[in-house]
Amino acid sequence: QVQLVESGGGLVQAGSSLRLSCTASALAFSNYAMGWFRQAPGKEREFTGLINRAGGTYYADYVEGRFTISRDNAKNTVYLQMNSLKPEDAAVYYCAAAQAARTDAQGYFSWGQGTQVTISP
Repeated sequence: QVQLVESGGGLVQAGSSLRLSCTASALAFSNYAMGWFRQAPGKEREFTGLINRAGGTYYADYVEGRFTISRDNAKNTVYLQMNSLKPEDAAVYYCAAAQAARTDAQGYFSWGQGTQVTISP
């Protein structure tokens, strides 16, 4: 069974950086696109960014060049580097796997449990 495990969340100050990791098991990792989503309290889960099998990336508009997604297929791990964090970036961040790169959550077949990111003003 495919398992995705996120790590790296925590409490940081606004303006600082954080790197989230997501490690996959029981998955031919390099064959899949990986997405990052987030969900803030009282809000719907929203797309943050993705990386396709070839390493190409795509981001939501609100990222505004602050986040970078990368992958290390040898480690079955995808990363979300977040810089210049804002209070509105506070959310639970999830990674997910898909057959092909897409921005809708319904297209992802496996999800991690999420990691909390909290931003202090």
